[in-house]
Amino acid sequence: MEDDARKDLIKRLKIIRGHIQGVEKMIEENKECEDIMQQITAVKSSVEKVGWILIKDHAAECIIKNPSDRDEVNRTIHKIAQFLK
Repeated sequence: MEDDARKDLIKRLKIIRGHIQGVEKMIEENKECEDIMQQITAVKSSVEKVGWILIKDHAAECIIKNPSDRDEVNRTIHKIAQFLK
């Protein structure tokens, strides 16, 4: 993984951590369920985005490094399919 991509993922994960801490605080403060669920939805979306970035990076590396290695490409496709379930 390229340094820029790694830094971007770490930045995104730190933001997610902050959102999760915010959700925890909202629960401790007995905030409205609807507001909490909205934040949980945002966290879920952010985590999915990180997953997609990782999949995209992994697939690109696999195909670029070994374009003729069909077994490796197929394994990568299988991993992507598992993530999509």
